[in-house]
Amino acid sequence: QVQLVESGGGLVQAGGSLRLSCAASGENFGIYTVGWFRQAPGKGREFVASIRWSRDTTYYGDAVKGRFTISRDIAKNTVYLQMNSLKVEDTSVYYCGADRTAWRVPTSPGQFGYWGQGTQVTVSS
Repeated sequence: QVQLVESGGGLVQAGGSLRLSCAASGENFGIYTVGWFRQAPGKGREFVASIRWSRDTTYYGDAVKGRFTISRDIAKNTVYLQMNSLKVEDTSVYYCGADRTAWRVPTSPGQFGYWGQGTQVTVSS
């Protein structure tokens, strides 16, 4: 079992920055991929970014490319999402997901078997 705990959400003005954290723990950790997704009310879960735990390979959704950066600290078992140049449309609940499968391109919610509780990000105009 893997436990994920997100933190770092909050209220920020458009153009500002936030950094989300996802702390992972659990027996036989063995995570291969960690990803960030977001879900606004009435909408499906949208891919934001993902990273391969051992290779540091990253993937980004089109809506956030060039503004968000995903990274990981292996010693702390933590993945970060640095969000810059935030827009009102980035407002959403952000979820951290993880999986032990080596998906070729880890960008779909169905590819992640473990999820955190989510953290709210609100961007005001």
